Amino acid sequence: MWFIVYYVVAIAILILHFTGFLARHNIEWLIFVLALTVFPAVIYL
Repeated sequence: MWFIVYYVVAIAILILHFTGFLARHNIEWLIFVLALTVFPAVIYL
């Protein structure tokens, strides 16, 4: 179930990034946080 929540949040962050919402509100760092959470899973697999 946590995977589903993670993917929904990740997709929402990506949509907000590509629409420019994150840049307008100075929370572009969420993309980096998302990348850091994906990175360990990529190494593990």
